[in-house]
Amino acid sequence: MAETSTRAWMRPHDWAEVVLGVVAVLSFLWVDTDNAAMWTMIVLGALIALDGLLSLAMPGLVYGEGVQVVLGALLFISPWVMSYTDLTAAAWSAWIIGGLTLVIGAAALPVANSAHRMAGQH
Repeated sequence: MAETSTRAWMRPHDWAEVVLGVVAVLSFLWVDTDNAAMWTMIVLGALIALDGLLSLAMPGLVYGEGVQVVLGALLFISPWVMSYTDLTAAAWSAWIIGGLTLVIGAAALPVANSAHRMAGQH
């Protein structure tokens, strides 16, 4: 596991973050949205995917997982904040994708900390 956590483009939780971000970005294609829901999902999804790509490229960067947790939380609360809870599919998409992003980011923190420590030893 330590070998995988320090090699670029090898961490599965970062790949999951990229996939979740892309799904959020594209979700307006298969769920009913209004303008606020669509743009919220696109912007937060793009930020989640970009953060995942950055974490994949630079596995020793610990801040990426912290950003992932914050972005996941923002996506999770977005149906209430942006008032699209009445758009059931969009709201559930945000809750599920945001929750998964948050949980994966929190689970990845120890792996990123380990990679950061190992990168500092070289």
